[in-house]
Amino acid sequence: IRTMNVISEIQRINQLELSKGLTHTPASWHSKYSSSAWINIGSLPLNLSEGDIICIFSQYGEIDDVHLVREADTGKSRGFAFLKYEDARSCVLAVDNLGGSCVLGRMLRVDHVERYRLPKHVIEREEKEALEAAEEDDSDEKKIEAAEAGHAYKGQELASEYDIHAGQDLFAAPK
Repeated sequence: IRTMNVISEIQRINQLELSKGLTHTPASWHSKYSSSAWINIGSLPLNLSEGDIICIFSQYGEIDDVHLVREADTGKSRGFAFLKYEDARSCVLAVDNLGGSCVLGRMLRVDHVERYRLPKHVIEREEKEALEAAEEDDSDEKKIEAAEAGHAYKGQELASEYDIHAGQDLFAAPK
């Protein structure tokens, strides 16, 4: 119910902006997020992979990064993801057009993210790797480089039970 309330509110605000001619102006609610190219996608079907998410969301712009949040012990999806577009304007299109869309019987919640932080385990892993690399170099000056977006799955093989050649009907009702 909460997802529907958020989606309804976003749709109400968008209609109000359209009626007053405020779209694509600094008065639009989207302008607060104009410096961020990240969106949050909630209520995802648990059997979707990163590739499925890219297929759905790439219709609104070039995707730079996707982080499907998974259970640490099982690797199963937790039903939400963060996605970064190359251009922040694509976020507006995705939020307005895909919020409330049904995918495999679930209504998606799509919203802007003002500031995205990499997951703690990714930051720790990259800091550890940087520290080990600095120690191997035997340099006097040891630097730990900050983690950057796009490295959540660095060095990991992503697995999915779906065959890319077989396809999947993303809009079919759940079985």
